[in-house]
Amino acid sequence: MNQRRTGLVAAIAALAGGIAMAQDLPGYDRVAGARHASRSEVIAPHGMAATSQPLATQIAIDILKAGGSAVDAAIAANAALGLMEPTGCGIGGDLFAIVWDAEKQELAGLNASGRAPSLMTLDYFRDNDIDAIPRFGPLPMSVPGAVDGWYELHERYGRLPMSELLAPAIAYAEDGFPVTEVIAFYLERNAERIGEYPGFAETFMPEGRTPRKGEMFRNPRLANTYRKIADDGRDAFYKGEIAKRIDSYMREQGALLRYEDLAQHESEWVTPVSTNYRGWDIFELPPNGQGIAALQILNILEGFDIAGMGFGSAEYIHTFVEAKKLAFEDRARFYADMDFIDVPVETLISKEYAAARRELIDPDKATRSPGAGILEDGDTIYLTVADSDGNMVSLIQSNYVGMGSGMTPGELGFVMQDRASSFSLTEGHANVVEPGKRPFHTIIPAFVMKDGKPLMSFGLMGGSMQPQGHAQIIVNLVDFGMNLQEAGDAARINHTGSSQPDGSRMNDGGTLHLEDGFSAKTRAELEAMGHRLGPSNGSFGGYQAIYLDAGEGVYFGASEVRKDGQAAGY
Repeated sequence: MNQRRTGLVAAIAALAGGIAMAQDLPGYDRVAGARHASRSEVIAPHGMAATSQPLATQIAIDILKAGGSAVDAAIAANAALGLMEPTGCGIGGDLFAIVWDAEKQELAGLNASGRAPSLMTLDYFRDNDIDAIPRFGPLPMSVPGAVDGWYELHERYGRLPMSELLAPAIAYAEDGFPVTEVIAFYLERNAERIGEYPGFAETFMPEGRTPRKGEMFRNPRLANTYRKIADDGRDAFYKGEIAKRIDSYMREQGALLRYEDLAQHESEWVTPVSTNYRGWDIFELPPNGQGIAALQILNILEGFDIAGMGFGSAEYIHTFVEAKKLAFEDRARFYADMDFIDVPVETLISKEYAAARRELIDPDKATRSPGAGILEDGDTIYLTVADSDGNMVSLIQSNYVGMGSGMTPGELGFVMQDRASSFSLTEGHANVVEPGKRPFHTIIPAFVMKDGKPLMSFGLMGGSMQPQGHAQIIVNLVDFGMNLQEAGDAARINHTGSSQPDGSRMNDGGTLHLEDGFSAKTRAELEAMGHRLGPSNGSFGGYQAIYLDAGEGVYFGASEVRKDGQAAGY
């Protein structure tokens, strides 16, 4: 079987030694595989799920065993995560997905992100002397698209009734679940900055504080909301009682979102776009998301001997960061809602454009402000599920920064996203705020095919880390020969401070954050090149992945060691 997985598994002895030498990683006493790996991949013949919460993973597996599709299991897991990880996701946020349809042998993409309210105009912010849309409070809310996304996915790929898919989350919301360590940390942190907004404390601080690790937490308000959605469909959220409660709350709080904005919402099926990286076809969704930034990074890197540089070397890290800077300058200038502006996607992800941008990289010096190309005219959850028929879904869902806006309406049990804070308030900018426009989005699912066949469904949550993480995972697999779990466990690079789609500009080169594990020698060499190194700040994302070995008919699963999650199969 390993012979069939060329590019995923290198010679184990060389891998275990080489990676350890390039990094100061704590080693595990492993008899096989790379020393830095937290565990072996999970391998199963019938189905696989990987999420950031073990209980959600188990729900997904239960749905698969009950005859549900990969999409059914993903919806059930997402609903559970909205309860168990409200710091990262929930039905007050948006959703994106890439689905492999085994019967039709085709890849489909879903953009279930919401639009700006009709009252959200550039003049509104100018008239109120607001220079940037705030992250929290009543102003940064766009229409939440997640629930409509569930129903769009379910209508096309579902097998079991929605009531059965939401039942496990409803039961946990009523009976309680033990809060995990990472989520306990983020709940407390978020309560400090958004806990004062009406409805937040009543929902997430029933004892006057956020729940601690291991404590049972209940959310009967969310249970009632889920039950209404299960019984009455997506219209319960967008046109029924839930929508009316949201509208009433928004008017009370001086927000711009209205019932009419919810009632007019609809998701959009889109065609994923791709580039080929050394024989692997990497698929992302087109803007308003940032997925094509990962493709741009990979296209630039393809012109270098990355494998020869070695994982953990200053040469590799420098090259990667400079490629990221170039891609993110384009991201800041061009990425926006394609219903409002003509984004030159095909040019941006072309090999010819990458070759021109590659020439701007100085092998010995960090760039401070590279600028965008000249062309013709962050909290989140990620999960992936595969079923016994070969269907695979890559799904990402988010409330955005800081658990969302903090606005927690009408005893509904969930917080509203703050995605509209990503809009620019600069007239003429591609991502300038406009009524009905979808804001720039950070959340991106990914998919890999090879020779026209599905190979891998994966993603990596975490704001601007996401396209960087996608590219690093692919490089780890293809160039450095790591397996699925090793690729996620390896120390990561996170460059911050690039120019942003909200109009902010990088002029100082930004800051390079290296996860613990990269050597002192490497750090010193990078500083000598002009990179400013910042602390290892915990913002290195959350990875989940499923790999299909079609020859053996088995799935490989991997889950993020930095989160509380689990990959499991049957």
